[in-house]
Amino acid sequence: MAILIFRILVIAVITSAAYFLPPFGIPSIYGAAAGFVVSLLIVLLEVKIRMSHFRTIWGVTVGAFCGVFSGWLIGSIYQTILKDQTAVFFKVFFLIILPYIGFLIGMRKPEWFSPTHLFYFFKEKNLGKGFKILDTSVIIDGRIADIADAYFIEGNLIVPHFVLKELQLVADSSDGVKRQRGRRGLDVLDRLQKSPQINVTISEEDFPEIKEVDSKLIELAKQMDAKIITNDFNLNKIAQLQGIQVLNINELANALKPVVLPGEKIKAFILKEGKEKDQGVAYLDDGTMVVVDNSRKMVGHTIDVTVTSVLQTTVGKMIFGRYDNDTEGR
Repeated sequence: MAILIFRILVIAVITSAAYFLPPFGIPSIYGAAAGFVVSLLIVLLEVKIRMSHFRTIWGVTVGAFCGVFSGWLIGSIYQTILKDQTAVFFKVFFLIILPYIGFLIGMRKPEWFSPTHLFYFFKEKNLGKGFKILDTSVIIDGRIADIADAYFIEGNLIVPHFVLKELQLVADSSDGVKRQRGRRGLDVLDRLQKSPQINVTISEEDFPEIKEVDSKLIELAKQMDAKIITNDFNLNKIAQLQGIQVLNINELANALKPVVLPGEKIKAFILKEGKEKDQGVAYLDDGTMVVVDNSRKMVGHTIDVTVTSVLQTTVGKMIFGRYDNDTEGR
């Protein structure tokens, strides 16, 4: 209601000013009509701006400004060379057509003029440091901060605003577990921002026409020619199908697990009984599951296990072993 009253007031003031102070010496009635039309155009422009996304407004403004500058520069060159009426025509032509082209580009491709894209254009190729986009799962997981502290990752980490918004929703959840995970993710972001070897940037880029966060991440990665850091298996596969490089923390953790070969002996604490007869289940320090035959009676003991085979799965490695009865548990 308040904005409607303000718009009516703007129209009334401009129309009255044009009536009592008509421009160019025209009659007052024509001045009022011109002022009314101009005020309507201003209000329509204000409504359009309120309905538009910020990146579109930014793109249109920067595109039109670049068009004006380019048109003036090219027109001035023609005027310097030709020095006749044709040069004036070319100058006016370029001052009209190039801002128009810049306006259209800014409206249709506003991401071309975004600060993040411009920073990438001027800095990325010179420094040779690629952008890496973080998704919600890898932030909540927290291991990315340990990797950064160990200097195994550097450069520019991008946190999209829509990911930050999703993280805040998780942190404000009524579910206690989700709320704790969300707050942990915010703490991880704070820790990353304080890391000396990386630069964390909050990207304002958004894609209102796209609803899913994963799809937005893929679109942003395409736009910035960036990699995605994630723990999400489905996002990993979809991104790779579309030619986007993915850094998966889970795959990194699996690659760093100690290599165990059949025939080697390892020590394992039998935590519980297995599904099959005489089986026991143990876990190594890195979380690897060890299924041990002939160890059901050794639950609660640390024993020597002879490795029989190693199975690589999508979630990690599984080790199968055998307990020799002549080995005493401790």
